[in-house]
Amino acid sequence: MSENLFDLSGQVALVTGASRGLGQGFARALARAGADLVVTSRRRADLAPFVEEIAAMGRRAVPLDLDVRDEGSIERMGAAAEAAVGQVHILVNNAGCNVRKPALEVTWEDWNLVLDTNLRGTFFVAQRMARGMIERGYGRIINIGSVTSVFGFAGLAPYGASRGGIRQLTMSLADDWGRHGVTVNCLAPGWFRTDQNKVLYESQEWVDYLVDRIPVKRPGAPGDLDGAVVFLASEASRYMTGQTLLIDGGISTGATRATVKTDPVTSKKDPVTSKGHL
Repeated sequence: MSENLFDLSGQVALVTGASRGLGQGFARALARAGADLVVTSRRRADLAPFVEEIAAMGRRAVPLDLDVRDEGSIERMGAAAEAAVGQVHILVNNAGCNVRKPALEVTWEDWNLVLDTNLRGTFFVAQRMARGMIERGYGRIINIGSVTSVFGFAGLAPYGASRGGIRQLTMSLADDWGRHGVTVNCLAPGWFRTDQNKVLYESQEWVDYLVDRIPVKRPGAPGDLDGAVVFLASEASRYMTGQTLLIDGGISTGATRATVKTDPVTSKKDPVTSKGHL
């Protein structure tokens, strides 16, 4: 084992949904830490530019097709990954989707699309790749959740249910597979601009509203998740399993003021001390 607890040299990481967005960011961070990659997308051709980028870094990236809603596709991907690279040490279960609607407008098809992709897909990809990890007595599984795993947002009923389910699934799998040397944790991003939510960021009024609720006063930026995913993939997290790591700028604290705004320079009022309950 390297003296650098965050060194992933000699390891292979499988990242699903890596053709764009957060998934591509996770894969890039793991490659920079020394890992070779297996990257998946529903359309393998979409991965070509990213595979070239990783090759230019001196790392290998094997592109594979994967539809996480299709059990056969999951099995074919798992077999192809193992044939191409041998052992897969790290799995980042990132593939997902969203349908943004008021709850009364969500259809049966909307619900099934989101839950089948985000929750069922996460479980069966983890199950497929865990078999090899358990055989070898080592593995790191990182399920991608969301701040919606722990916090409710209107318009995101199926998505929130799927991400909350991933948090619970993570704990169950951690208990199941920990004895075999496989840790399972959940990385839960807050509000990051992606293709799924970019329409919201086109509204300055909404961005101002969001930023006011985030203690660090900005949405997530590219790179803010890099350290967390490398930590969870590495030896640095060896005694951590079943946990949800929120990288959200603090919005999950509730971000609701319990004091009245005053100007610290002009206000002559004495501070109010409350001894009661909220």
